[in-house]
Amino acid sequence: MEQKPDFSFHKSERLCSKRIIDALFAGGSKSMSAFPLRVVFMPVPVEAPAPLVSILVSVSKRRFKRAVKRNRVKRQIREAYRKQKHILTSVLPTSSGQGLVVAFLWLSDRLYASAEVDDCVRRLLVRISEQLPASPDEHTDDASAL
Repeated sequence: MEQKPDFSFHKSERLCSKRIIDALFAGGSKSMSAFPLRVVFMPVPVEAPAPLVSILVSVSKRRFKRAVKRNRVKRQIREAYRKQKHILTSVLPTSSGQGLVVAFLWLSDRLYASAEVDDCVRRLLVRISEQLPASPDEHTDDASAL
């Protein structure tokens, strides 16, 4: 019997560690864009009780001066991720000890409808899942082929 996807967004799934955030933006990470969002992601080792995927949502004060608009955009992104996160969690093997850190960055100066944000987040998550290795042994297979 297949396990149903978890459509909740727990506090533990939020990325709060300054050390990990600095490492995410310093280097060793990959990024891609699907306007109005840019996503930066990096694989990280995780312990058993920690979630497989942690996310960060950022909306620049330069784009929206009013906090109400920034909060609305962040809420839309979190909601879209909550509904679509099964795309990533189904690809990541739970036994490998590898997790993923993802940062969503807002690029546009205008507000979008929630359906458009949902579609954008879904496209980005699909592209991330395609770039992730299918199994933890995939890296060793590539190295031995050389």
